[in-house]
Amino acid sequence: MPALQLTIAERKAHRAEAHHLDPVVMIGNDGLTPAIVRETEAALDAHGLIKVRVLGDDRAQREEIYQQLADRLNAAPIQHIGKLLVLWRPKAEKEKAVDEDRKPGPRDFKVLKYSKRGGQRPEVKTLRVLGNQRLTPGGKVKRAKPKQKSVKKGRLD
Repeated sequence: MPALQLTIAERKAHRAEAHHLDPVVMIGNDGLTPAIVRETEAALDAHGLIKVRVLGDDRAQREEIYQQLADRLNAAPIQHIGKLLVLWRPKAEKEKAVDEDRKPGPRDFKVLKYSKRGGQRPEVKTLRVLGNQRLTPGGKVKRAKPKQKSVKKGRLD
């Protein structure tokens, strides 16, 4: 698979994002082994943007490793500076499991409390309303009443 091609602006943005990253894969004197390729593949799947440190002193060998990794893993070569290589590949979208029984979570509401004296600003309060609560028009939080069961339906069970 050929390496991904990026525009100069995209490459520049990824270089800026990678600045603070630490290397996650180290390549020793053995060069590019199948284990290194698997580790780099796993790191790209997990992070998307990674740094790789090559411990050899031969610059031509580092360039070759850089191009081979980009080609094998279908990744975009972002930067090669010294013994550090930066690779990027878009992360795959994860499917979220939909739970039909899930209830709504807490909600935050902003409530204005007006002063009895006219010239003052209203006080802004943030209230958290849980799933079994409701907010009254007066700005108070009340617990929801449990669901009422009819007497007739109770006798049938």
